[in-house]
Amino acid sequence: MSSIQLPKVLQNRKTSLELERENFEKFQALSISKAVNQTEQPIKEKHVRSTIIGTFHEKGAGYFWNVGLRMPVQDNPIVAWKFCHLLHKVLREGHPNVLVQSQKHKGKLADFGKLWGHLKEGYGILIARYCHLLITKLKFHQQNPKFPGNLLVTPDELMNIGENDINNYFQMAVEMFEYLDDIVSLQNSIFGSLDMSRSNSMTSSGQCRLAPLIPCIQDSSQLYDYCVKMLFKLHGSLPPDVVSGHRERFLKIFKDLKQFYINASNLQYFKNLIQIPLLPDSPPNFLLQSDLRSYVTPVVVMPEDDHDSLETASFTEAADLVDLTPIQPLPPVPPQNGRTRSPSPPAIPPLPDIVAQRDLLIQQLQAEILRLKGEIQKLLAQYEEMYSQLQDQIIDLETKLAQKESELAQERQTKEELLVKAEAAATAEEIEKKAKEKEEKFQKLKDVYGNLRKEHINLLRQKAEVEKQLNVTRQKAETFQKGQTVAEEKLQAVLSERSTLEEGLQQTATEKDSAIAELERAKETAVNETAAVQSKLERALNEKSTLEAELHDLLAQKLEAEEKLEESEQTSKLMQSNLKAESDQKIFALLEGIVKQAEKMLQNAVNEMDNPALAAVTCSSDYFKCLCGPTDKILEQLGPMLDKFRADQEGIDDLANSITQSAHNLSWLLLHGKALSQTATDIEIGDSMLEQCRFIGTGSIQLMSLLKNKESWGGVSEALSALRSQVQSLGTLSERLEGRGTPLDTVGDLLESELLSMEKAIDEAASKIEDMLTKSKAADSGIKLEVNSKILDACTSLMAAIRELVIKSRVLQEEIVAQSKGSASVKEFYKRNSQWTEGLISAAKTVAIGAHFLVEAANEAVTKGGKLELLVVASQQIAAGTAQLVVASRVKADRKSGNLEKLSTASRGVSTATGAVVAAAKACRNMVETADVLDVSGITLHAAKRLEMDSQVRVLELESSLQQERLRLAALRRHHYQLAGESEGWEKKDIPE
Repeated sequence: MSSIQLPKVLQNRKTSLELERENFEKFQALSISKAVNQTEQPIKEKHVRSTIIGTFHEKGAGYFWNVGLRMPVQDNPIVAWKFCHLLHKVLREGHPNVLVQSQKHKGKLADFGKLWGHLKEGYGILIARYCHLLITKLKFHQQNPKFPGNLLVTPDELMNIGENDINNYFQMAVEMFEYLDDIVSLQNSIFGSLDMSRSNSMTSSGQCRLAPLIPCIQDSSQLYDYCVKMLFKLHGSLPPDVVSGHRERFLKIFKDLKQFYINASNLQYFKNLIQIPLLPDSPPNFLLQSDLRSYVTPVVVMPEDDHDSLETASFTEAADLVDLTPIQPLPPVPPQNGRTRSPSPPAIPPLPDIVAQRDLLIQQLQAEILRLKGEIQKLLAQYEEMYSQLQDQIIDLETKLAQKESELAQERQTKEELLVKAEAAATAEEIEKKAKEKEEKFQKLKDVYGNLRKEHINLLRQKAEVEKQLNVTRQKAETFQKGQTVAEEKLQAVLSERSTLEEGLQQTATEKDSAIAELERAKETAVNETAAVQSKLERALNEKSTLEAELHDLLAQKLEAEEKLEESEQTSKLMQSNLKAESDQKIFALLEGIVKQAEKMLQNAVNEMDNPALAAVTCSSDYFKCLCGPTDKILEQLGPMLDKFRADQEGIDDLANSITQSAHNLSWLLLHGKALSQTATDIEIGDSMLEQCRFIGTGSIQLMSLLKNKESWGGVSEALSALRSQVQSLGTLSERLEGRGTPLDTVGDLLESELLSMEKAIDEAASKIEDMLTKSKAADSGIKLEVNSKILDACTSLMAAIRELVIKSRVLQEEIVAQSKGSASVKEFYKRNSQWTEGLISAAKTVAIGAHFLVEAANEAVTKGGKLELLVVASQQIAAGTAQLVVASRVKADRKSGNLEKLSTASRGVSTATGAVVAAAKACRNMVETADVLDVSGITLHAAKRLEMDSQVRVLELESSLQQERLRLAALRRHHYQLAGESEGWEKKDIPE
């Protein structure tokens, strides 16, 4: 029976599963490539979500690793950094099989870390630390497979993981400590790579470095919680001495984590991305089990993400879409050229019913697939339109937010200028809180002072009113006195009139009877007038007594008012003195707080000098000199300001500003001094600068300690003088760093000079050896002549081989310069390749010194009977110098060069000649020792025993001397290497951790 032949179009068509797999791989590769790109900005969350959903769809991480390993993670540091971040997120939130399938890639992560660890600047050390953290995470989950990727387990699950075994808890705590150590090391490197300015958190490059700290914060908070609970359990089951190591290690991690959370919470970048927990001020006391009840678990809160990725949603909907409803047959194709085509191919001959049904089913499925593709395209178009609208809204909101932030920044600018003095001492939140507290205290003090001032004003007003009433009373008394004087004057007038009348009466008494009637009438009139005057006088006296009573009352009121006034004045003076004392106390408390903050700032700077993360920071000597001048000036102003404040309690603002600025400048000076000492080519000056920085830090802290207490202000002037002299000494050391090393413009001339000096030294050494050989043949005979001849012949052969090697080296060097310099001059070529040129200079110096040393050793051995070992050492030293010259020449030479082959042959000739010198020296020593054989024929038993003991003592002495000389040789070699590095200007290379 012949097989049924299907159409070729149907044979090559892919199945729905294959199409779904192909779409998944395309979408997954697109998401990973968009997440891990070369742009220096944080990865987008929607690409991360798509990658994580892909691991659940695949139920593993096979395709993720296939795509990730094909990316340029070994070529671009930003791609490698983002890949580590994406891998961390996938390990935390991806499918559980991701942890299992990623175990086999630990070796590749280790290779990535080692590769980027050689780059000590930029992202190099960060990538190395991140790779180490990811390897530690994989090892932790391999050893503890019951922990999920996000480390979220309940307390019961934690107890089940430990299986209620103290040994398991003990080991698990150690693994978690290692995990936390790697997290702390990574965050130290990230913060150390940023500048001192806080604006890095709002730039794309700063956010690219800070973004991986979010999963690190999530992991560290969970690990910290588990460590606390397990340590309480360990302390409850084991003696405290057994777990003392765990306790000490936890205290160190607690301090580092607390500082990490404080630094991260102060950055604006994390404000809307994560709510960072703050650890308590003091760590838990594991020796008291009751502290476990008061322990609060730190909780990391991530903001809810309301919008899902549209692309991911469409992908998952398309992947899960299955429709098994019956499908209507396709309509006929429109006629072409006057004929109607059937949906089935006309070339197929009639087949059985089963084949027709299958073809019909295939066509129906294809039509349904096309329909579904159309619907999917519509949905994708709708989603893309919605996505673009949302993007536009986001952009509008971001612009509005930027405008609001700019307005807010302008409004806060004045406030930040006031807070910038204390900003370096502590974090922004703490300073704002303290500033608010100080403002509240100052407001309260101001309110109290206002109340006292109001009361004082009221009392003054009352005093004025009392004085006014007293003046009115005095005016009334004066008016009364004036009325009394007028009445008395009237009384005196009446009395004078009366006396006049009485005199007239006495005069008229002598008159005769003719005037009696007139006198009687006058008498009566006078009596009447007198009665009237007396009545007036009585009324005046009554008024006087009334006025006197009123005057006494007013005087009593005046005395009472004066007493009250004195009491109010005393109360006011007492309140003013209390207010001044309280104000002085507040001012001193404020000054003490400022000094404490300055002392803390300086202590942090001194501690940061020992921070390994500061090793990547550098500083130029010019910039450092710009720091020394303002620091010395502000220290010079601090003394007069303190004296002024001590004299009249004024100028607290200037003194506080001066103290804060001094602490800030000194802290800045210490950190940059540390950075400058690390880049100094002169090691001694660098060490001196670092030691001087430590002295300045200690002196600054002592100065702040003196400023905290009023009793110790007398020693501030001496401390300031010492500190200023130390700062000036540090500036002098930084000036000495300028101009160090060989100038690049003269390095070519220096090389030619050293090579000529080397050739001259070799020629002089060869001629001197020939002269010594001639003199020895003329003056010596026997064994001595044979020994001298062998030694000098071997030295002559060695010098000839060295001369040949130098000639070949000069020829190869000229070839290298001719091939590599291009259009530049010879001096320009040497200047561009200064390090290689300095290597040649060093090798030439070594050969010249070795030639002089060889001549001196040969002269000692031939003329003065010196040690043959000195000759061996000299020959080996000059051979080492020629080897260095060969290596330095071979670095830039062409591997196929004939001159290089000749140089190698000459180098082997030098090695052979050196071996001949060593062999000749040994042979001559054997000849001399054979001639000096001890004659034991006449030695008695006692003398032989005595000589044997002397020989053993001599052997022990020589062995001890040999050991001491070996140690001395090692020390001399280390010192020689250091001196050679300093003289040639070698750069210090950081040793990878």
